[in-house]
Amino acid sequence: MTAAAVLLSQAPRSDAFLGVERSFGDRIWRDRLDARGRASAAEITRDHGLSDLLARVLAGRGVSSAGTEAYLAPAIRDLMPDPDKLTDMGAAAARLADAAERGERVAVFGDYDVDGATSSALIAGFLGQAGLAVEIYIPDRIFEGYGPNAAAIDRLAENGASLLVTVDCGSTSHEALGHARARGLDVVVLDHHQMGAEAPPAVALVNPNRQDDLSGLGHLAACGVVFMTIVATARELRRRGFWSKRGGEPDLLASLDLVALGTVADVVPLTGLNRAFVAKGLIAMRARARLGLAALMDASRLDGPPSPYHLGYLIGPRINAGGRVGDAGLGARLLLCTDDEEARRVAAELDRLNGERQAIERETLAEAEAEANAALGLDGEGASVAVVSGQGWHPGVVGLVAARLKEKFRRPAFAVAVGPDGVGTGSGRSVPGVDLGAAVRAAVEEGLLVKGGGHAMAAGVTIRADRLGAFRAFLEGRLATAVSASRGDRSLKIDAALTAAAATPALVRELDRAGPFGAGAPEPVLALAAHTVASADVVGQGHVRLRLRSGDGSAVGAIAFRAAETDLGRALLARRGALVHAAGALTIDRWGGSEKASLRLIDAASAEA
Repeated sequence: MTAAAVLLSQAPRSDAFLGVERSFGDRIWRDRLDARGRASAAEITRDHGLSDLLARVLAGRGVSSAGTEAYLAPAIRDLMPDPDKLTDMGAAAARLADAAERGERVAVFGDYDVDGATSSALIAGFLGQAGLAVEIYIPDRIFEGYGPNAAAIDRLAENGASLLVTVDCGSTSHEALGHARARGLDVVVLDHHQMGAEAPPAVALVNPNRQDDLSGLGHLAACGVVFMTIVATARELRRRGFWSKRGGEPDLLASLDLVALGTVADVVPLTGLNRAFVAKGLIAMRARARLGLAALMDASRLDGPPSPYHLGYLIGPRINAGGRVGDAGLGARLLLCTDDEEARRVAAELDRLNGERQAIERETLAEAEAEANAALGLDGEGASVAVVSGQGWHPGVVGLVAARLKEKFRRPAFAVAVGPDGVGTGSGRSVPGVDLGAAVRAAVEEGLLVKGGGHAMAAGVTIRADRLGAFRAFLEGRLATAVSASRGDRSLKIDAALTAAAATPALVRELDRAGPFGAGAPEPVLALAAHTVASADVVGQGHVRLRLRSGDGSAVGAIAFRAAETDLGRALLARRGALVHAAGALTIDRWGGSEKASLRLIDAASAEA
């Protein structure tokens, strides 16, 4: 039995893991594995010679013994179906191939988030390798809003474009794409957002979430849809003999670094094909062949090889910063940059904008939390959905504010920035089991919103300020039951227990074999049982840094991000010298040339009893 799993054999005093029925974070701890899962873990250990802990982690993510080898080494060729399974893919590939053969000028219209930037860079980079002149257009979040618009289409047409490709947008842009057709542009839409039954005018609309698509690929981010499109287009051009005239085909796998970044940043499930995209993309990223990404990794002060955590919390926010508070096109430009000096200049600017974004977000969040507290009550048991708004809020940070409110109040949240014209731009974030995108589409059909769309976990809206109350009531009526069910699950699933002595970089690397981790494939949550809080201090922007010591004298560092003003943080700060059970994800802390394991703490409970 491994040191990491040694405590699992001890009989708990209740059905709760380590007997924790109410943690400082108001959760009950549960073993992630039931009897069947424990049997599956034992089978994995027996058949594959893996450690007890790694086998438990695999079984806890639904991996069987028969599927273990394939899961530990996900392959694109095994998991990616024929791209033609996507509705309209054949038409999209044919039109893009036609453009390549004719040498047309192509305009790419993308969204201003990371998925949009990576999708734009993917398709533009591929078409550039096919010899085409490509112009990328990313709209200004404040002045243009989401999706194609007539003025931008006019500009692109006047610049000579004959084909417009929309990425991560376009599925609901009926009026704008109708205008593109009137201007003589053909349109190909590559998207993943939910949409109604009626498609906008386009030569092809490739979207696994369109109602007549049976591909089963609705979990893809837009960058995943774009990657499948360039695979299909490359194949069509091969069939036409195009590449033989150009001296060979481009290496499409080299672009998986962009697919990995967009997939993680858009928080789509890291299962199936998405998991393979991210696993292979991280390998490509480690080669640092893309100058823009290498420069941004350096500007982000990334320690060690890139991981999904780095993509989601360091790289992604900096690319987003351009679209939130600066030049929306900076991210896509950086990802296609071929000059090292220019790449470092743009990366530094995005890093600066990210700091500016953080300051704006903190100020807006303070106002939003005050409004949400008033609406939800001190006990947080009021409305099922938090909908807050403010005059003068920056539209670029409302999505981040909504995410913070969702985390704090454990329910869906919308934050809306209301402009001087009385029209608000807002973003929503949801909790598991509550489909926000479908609710927003229904609100559009009810006439409550000027426009809106999204997917299950995130959505965007444009709304008149005088309709906010009606929108709030609509969401309450539609989502209350689902929110109640989601909030009713107070459990924190624990993969295993261990002591500080077992928390080593080697253990982290072993667990990483079951990665990449993210949405739909959660990081292993490990519990340190009955450890003394040797120290606890507030650092940075409200983080709580701790030193946890076990009975044998070994110790491990831990940090609870943004926890200082929460029940969890206050409880930890008040328990210096006391025994606690601590739960979180193990990471490697690299400082001064050395490596140490550290716990990213997400919950804790008293162990004094």
